[in-house]
Amino acid sequence: MCFDPIDVSESHIRREKEKARRLRKTHWWNARIEKGVCYYCGRRVGRENLTMDHVVPLARGGRSTKGNLVPACKDCNNRKRYLLPVEWEEYLKSPDGLQE
Repeated sequence: MCFDPIDVSESHIRREKEKARRLRKTHWWNARIEKGVCYYCGRRVGRENLTMDHVVPLARGGRSTKGNLVPACKDCNNRKRYLLPVEWEEYLKSPDGLQE
């Protein structure tokens, strides 16, 4: 699946990654991962196996805000890559999404 690239500066990505690192240390994030459940697949993987995923990826202009960050298992986060939510849903319904 391809996506329409947008012009996102390296400084934007660096700045937003730093914001995400700070948010990862907050009570808010600890509460989000407490149950150890992936936002996308719903599997219980344990909090130590969850990653912080940007629903709208930084490469697509997303930001590191509480409304754009969700706990995701490593498998879902790696497969989602730079996809937007609607693209991710389409991917999961496709034969390729079922095989991985």
